[in-house]
Amino acid sequence: MSNVPGIKLNSGATIPQLGFGVFQIDPQDTAATVRTALEIGYRHIDTAQMYGNEAEVGEAIATSGVPRDELFVTTKCNNSNHGYDDSQRALDESLSKLRLDHVDLYLIHWPLPGKDLYVQTWKGLEQAAKDGKARSVGVSNFQSHHLDRLAQETDTVPAVNQIELHPHLQQPEMREYDQRHGIATEAWSPIGQGKGVIDEDRIVAIAKAHGKTPAQVTLRWHVQLGNIIFPKSVTDYRIRENFDIFDFEITDEEMSAIGALDQGKRLGPDPDQFDR
Repeated sequence: MSNVPGIKLNSGATIPQLGFGVFQIDPQDTAATVRTALEIGYRHIDTAQMYGNEAEVGEAIATSGVPRDELFVTTKCNNSNHGYDDSQRALDESLSKLRLDHVDLYLIHWPLPGKDLYVQTWKGLEQAAKDGKARSVGVSNFQSHHLDRLAQETDTVPAVNQIELHPHLQQPEMREYDQRHGIATEAWSPIGQGKGVIDEDRIVAIAKAHGKTPAQVTLRWHVQLGNIIFPKSVTDYRIRENFDIFDFEITDEEMSAIGALDQGKRLGPDPDQFDR
């Protein structure tokens, strides 16, 4: 079915290292696009309450013919649903839209430090895991000090930390922290939303050397770093192209060349400042 490697999470579950993301896919296009991804061989789908397309993801899954036990489905707690009770109620709503009795991974989407509810929200996710509604629970956009506080005040180490991560924002300290604490790192915007990363001369040259596209080389760089990735596209050939990254390897020298492109440059909000 698929040659996508799996990564073992601290929860005991295995997540496919390559998935399909639906951020900013219009709801009217989501079902058909996810069906295409599933037909190509993707078995990991990443959505969120914030994206407004969970119902369409659920429609695609229900009509795909792919057995549920072959799928890894992630959704995320919306910023308006922080709190112990609200995070669990929101998951029930997500499960209804997704037509599922559980998700494989439920994440807090943003820490929202100004609201100061992420610890209570995390306790709600812990309860969702105990209830079997989420096989694994994790966080998104958390910094090390947010994670330190969870460690001090709660019982469960997040299975995943999903952060902005691409060649222009490589976050080595955050990746090292996650690894040291047994947390898998997921990369959102893995090719930098097409804003300069895949135009870098070094990446273009590496792509030419391997007979691949710059996007494929960038995704392969992530894979070899050990990151979990879920690129988004609504174009059939790009969805297929993003899946075709397991038949070549980047050399150590090429990995270092891409590593030298780090600018510490965010495309999205700073998690310590974002509170909406």
